[in-house]
Amino acid sequence: MKKIERRAFICLALALLLAAGLGFFLVKYFLDGGSWASSAFNRHLYNSQGQLSVGRVLDRDGDVLSWADEDGSRHYYENETVRKATLHAVGDAQGKIGTGALTAFADKLSGFNLITGAYSPLGNGNDLYLTLDARLNYIAYQALGGRKGAVGVYNYETGEILCMVSSPTYDPLNPPEDVEDNPAYDGVYLNRFLSGTFPPGSVFKTVTLTAAIENIPDLFDRTWTCTGSTDVGGEAITCPHAHGTMDIYGALANSCNGVFGQLAAELGPEVMQSYTEKAGLTSSYKVSGLTSAAGRFDFSGTTGQLAWAGVGQYNDLANPCAIMVYMGAIAQGGQAAVPKLIQKVENPLGIPSLPQMTKKTGTLIESSTAATLADIMSRNVIDAYGANRFPNMDICAKSGTAEVGGGNAPHAWFAGFLRNEDAPYAFVVMVENGGSGADVAGRLSKRILSDKTRSDFSLRVFHIMYE
Repeated sequence: MKKIERRAFICLALALLLAAGLGFFLVKYFLDGGSWASSAFNRHLYNSQGQLSVGRVLDRDGDVLSWADEDGSRHYYENETVRKATLHAVGDAQGKIGTGALTAFADKLSGFNLITGAYSPLGNGNDLYLTLDARLNYIAYQALGGRKGAVGVYNYETGEILCMVSSPTYDPLNPPEDVEDNPAYDGVYLNRFLSGTFPPGSVFKTVTLTAAIENIPDLFDRTWTCTGSTDVGGEAITCPHAHGTMDIYGALANSCNGVFGQLAAELGPEVMQSYTEKAGLTSSYKVSGLTSAAGRFDFSGTTGQLAWAGVGQYNDLANPCAIMVYMGAIAQGGQAAVPKLIQKVENPLGIPSLPQMTKKTGTLIESSTAATLADIMSRNVIDAYGANRFPNMDICAKSGTAEVGGGNAPHAWFAGFLRNEDAPYAFVVMVENGGSGADVAGRLSKRILSDKTRSDFSLRVFHIMYE
């Protein structure tokens, strides 16, 4: 009897282990089945060149950016500039661009589902519609003028990314043979908008200003006098030239390092760290499943180093996408939509997937502070860049010039948003070694249009770049 009981116990234990293993497999299959099926090892989905041989990638207006023909060969949009401008969103046939749809969303292109797997008797994969507008990417890429950098524009109410350009880039239809060795293609596989981090320069002063608004009661009653160099904790915090006497509005318009260095030192490292984290600049975002890079900030050094960190220098590193989202949160009273790249997926019968849900960030800035900061940034545009630069637009923005050392020109930033319920767009532009951010922003004049459609707004933004 005891032997039978022992055997029964062993059988029960084995049955429980089998059930647990089956349960674990089913959970993994539910979570990761699409990735398994769309693996490059699945020869049913990839041709002999290792290219995904199913599915079409389209922009929001239905322009087909990449498709596979009946023999599985991969093709791209007819215009070379569009191909280059959308490389980091569409991807390359070899799968080296990790954020490209051909790699990141291969499961959706294959038509994978939990019942039939990746097999589809009705067609050659699914149609994946991105939120991007190919024309805006074309404009942004041209505006970058061959310089390394990133451009992003998104709807801070819906989360739809309208433009995502990273440079350098190349034509996926004709990849250069020297891409691995040519310095011109340094970092070409990196999506600088999603995956890069860079010193933010004076764009970060919007975070320091947020902390000051909420923690320094007499902030708007104060004045400062800048002589071109301000001693903070025994270290000289320098400006390009003396700004004279100014209030906080003038300090932002002049982008005075001395003033904002003093504010950061007065606020202290704990407050600066707290507000930077709250702004989302040290966190990652899930952009339709793609993880953006988290920024890194260090406020633990000397008082002088804290001052430099408060103006976006020292060891500060920010991700362009996170900066854009923070701008959207200021525009929308504290919270913004989390960015997304997928608009919809349609199967071969034309039946769309479930709607892509809009997710909100946490509170990145308090509502009343956001309204105050938006007003200051709006005034900054007029005072720093000129009222005629943005006719008939209520735009709030801040430029940045981030010193990088090594004898290299600084990175140029321009970030902000449009206050318009019909055009709720936030944007970020970062040009590596582009020079003065204020000078870059100053080039926003010649081709500015009057109405506030999506395309015209983007033209205004993108022509801050070198015309």
